[in-house]
Amino acid sequence: MTEAKTIRVLTVDDHPLMRVGLSGEINAQPDMTVVAEASDGEEAIELYRLHRPDITLMDLRMPKLSGIDAITAIRQSCPTARVIVLTTASGDVLAFRAFKAGAAGYLLKNLLRTDLVETIRSVHAGHRRIPPEIAQQMAEHAADDSITARELDVLRGVARGSSNKIIASYLHISEHTVKNHLKSILSKLDASDRTHAVVIALRRGFLEM
Repeated sequence: MTEAKTIRVLTVDDHPLMRVGLSGEINAQPDMTVVAEASDGEEAIELYRLHRPDITLMDLRMPKLSGIDAITAIRQSCPTARVIVLTTASGDVLAFRAFKAGAAGYLLKNLLRTDLVETIRSVHAGHRRIPPEIAQQMAEHAADDSITARELDVLRGVARGSSNKIIASYLHISEHTVKNHLKSILSKLDASDRTHAVVIALRRGFLEM
């Protein structure tokens, strides 16, 4: 196998054991090699510019700079960059944000053992890859009204266990406005109450733990 035909991969994950596992699996393939490993989003951008890999495997939740912000920065400097997201988050919101940022593939970490190598080869060949369950969720919610930035602020307050009064004080708005936002949130998420709204928001990726 000549060097020109080898798929050069950059792995990005803040967990050392995950990077070791990824490198072991990739380097065991005759047509792939890991050229660099990054532990956060900022390092990912630096190493991408240095090595110009064919494929970047990008975790989403990392210190310093999130995976989505790193994808955005990489794609701005190199629009042809091919990035595959690796995540434990199965929500449609994060997936939508990742593809909007420029990701070409989305892979859940529980599927790495079975789907990693095939996904790398597929994206390298110019295809997009997304798990069927994520695609189904994205399709189901495609016509939903979006949650506004202010509604997200209110939702975060609810997730912290804050009362309407405390949320209103923190956001410098009236309690009546908070109640209106909550009414809108419950409707958009098809939630029965505040707690249900937070559960749905966490599952779909509007909120992170």
